[in-house]
Amino acid sequence: MSTSRHRRWRRKIGPVSRWLPAFARLSTVFLLIALALFVALRVAAPYLISTGFVRSGIEDVLSKWTGYHAEIKGSPVLEFWPTPRITLNQITIRQPRESGDKLLGSIESLSADFSLIDALRGRTSFHEFHLVRPNLALTRDEKGLIDWSYAGLLARAISGVRYENGAEVLDPDLDAEIGAVTIEDGTLVVTDIKSAKTYHFDSVTADIAWPRLSGAISAVIIARINGEDLKVDFASRQPLLAFAGRNAETRTSLTSNLLTAHFQGIASIASLSALSGNAAVTIPDVPALLTWSGKSIPGIATLKSASLESDIMSSGNGLRFNNLSLSLNEASATGVMDLFTQPGKRPKIGGTLAFDQMNLKPFLDAFALRLAAGEAEEVSGISGPLRVLDVDVRVSARRAQMGLFELSDVGASMIVAGGEAKFDIGDSQFEGGEMTAHLEATQRDFDGGGKLQLSIRNADFAALAERLQLKGPLPLAIGSLDLDLQSPKAIWTTGLADVTGRLHFWTGEGTIPGIDAAALRTQAAEKPFFPLSAAAGGAFTFNQLNLQADFANGSAEMHDARIAGATQTLTLSGVITYQSNGLALSGSLDATDPAKAAELPLLPFFIGGSWPNPVISPVPLFGNTPQAQ
Repeated sequence: MSTSRHRRWRRKIGPVSRWLPAFARLSTVFLLIALALFVALRVAAPYLISTGFVRSGIEDVLSKWTGYHAEIKGSPVLEFWPTPRITLNQITIRQPRESGDKLLGSIESLSADFSLIDALRGRTSFHEFHLVRPNLALTRDEKGLIDWSYAGLLARAISGVRYENGAEVLDPDLDAEIGAVTIEDGTLVVTDIKSAKTYHFDSVTADIAWPRLSGAISAVIIARINGEDLKVDFASRQPLLAFAGRNAETRTSLTSNLLTAHFQGIASIASLSALSGNAAVTIPDVPALLTWSGKSIPGIATLKSASLESDIMSSGNGLRFNNLSLSLNEASATGVMDLFTQPGKRPKIGGTLAFDQMNLKPFLDAFALRLAAGEAEEVSGISGPLRVLDVDVRVSARRAQMGLFELSDVGASMIVAGGEAKFDIGDSQFEGGEMTAHLEATQRDFDGGGKLQLSIRNADFAALAERLQLKGPLPLAIGSLDLDLQSPKAIWTTGLADVTGRLHFWTGEGTIPGIDAAALRTQAAEKPFFPLSAAAGGAFTFNQLNLQADFANGSAEMHDARIAGATQTLTLSGVITYQSNGLALSGSLDATDPAKAAELPLLPFFIGGSWPNPVISPVPLFGNTPQAQ
């Protein structure tokens, strides 16, 4: 059985073995003929093809593509090995004189591969372009579109492209082959008519793959602007629609040391009316980015890094950011944001953000956008965001930090409208109690000053004093506080002397360490004056504290602060200069129960010097002098 199987295989292989050598011989002959023709054409090409013919051909190609007139001053160089290639030097592309003589750009050296067969047939076709040190000038018009060319094939293709059944469609008579384009050490100047700005890109290097006008494009561009290298990766299956300012599928990424950004979806270079896709932005060093861009935001130094990732889509007269992930420093949030734009009205940002934990200060800094404080001159055409942007954002956080203060279960809002900015903490847990706050900045991007209103209820002020590392005899108790402050100056330039306002502080039971009432009476009976530390052997225990003060001109004026203990009551009034910790207070110590006035007589005194160890001077009583106030 095995022998029979081998015979059948030999019968099948036998015919193949007979024709295989013939096929190999025929293939070898064809290869030798092709190789001979290839070598012959390379050897004979310099005698059959003139340099002037190829040069005029590439001049015609450049003029056809741009609609401008291409002038070549340098002597062309032809190479035929390993591929036919022409190199041209000192090329200038400008508008015909009768049409204005506008300069589009210049190229120090241009080389391109060309078809040898087409050249022998009297035609020229080029591909694989390499440009060395091109200098190009473009204009972005009021509609946001690039003036790509004067009246060339590229311009006609951009204006003639159509969108049909989800694809880019171009008439065959407008289509053409392009191939690969490489740019080395170029410069690009873009004049934006709408913003009246000019952007300079230096050291431009690019690799562009665009087989045909009607096909997809991919490009990698590296350029330097303001001393920083930027890399742009761009790809689109609908490049002509994109260049025409119409909606097109694109994939774009920007990479630099200061910023990384990525977008994939449908976009337009002219408007945001049909934007849809996913975007991600990462800024590792926010102050460095602002310095590079020539902008300044007061207090922004606390905001070190920021990142954003979101699905973006156009919604009515604005943009919707769905599935938003936002990070500011170490704080991360998720939520939904909206950007509303309406003709004749200022753009508005609204939405909600939910943080697990956050630092409120960089959050505020992120919204305190304006020109640098103290700028001597107004920049024409530029105004701060309080004049051009409205904000209405709701924020929640499980934990939040504001300087040395820690909050939990925070519900807050940021509103910017009508030249005013308001930040409200509507609800939060603070040191075992509750806190609400209202911060408001007004006029001229915060320059008109601001005010702060703070309410704390049933908080542990003993824990707060320890957290803030405050020194001296301070009331330690569960208490409440109302604070109302305002300043006529910009928030970031306000000093202690610029603050005015009012404070009301009250507590239940508590103690003041460092004040011994018995020692205070003993020292007052023996000495005309003594330091507070001399009566610091114990603590003053009280049942109730009530204090009110006014702030102005760098000092606080205390009004009849009353600290009532079980047996004695301490009252204080006067001025505290908090810039120098200076004190000028009048006080008294008397019996809480009037029936015990004989046992604990009235002791008036004066407190001077500086905190935390002022000097106490007893005030003598004459006759029936009433209690000192």
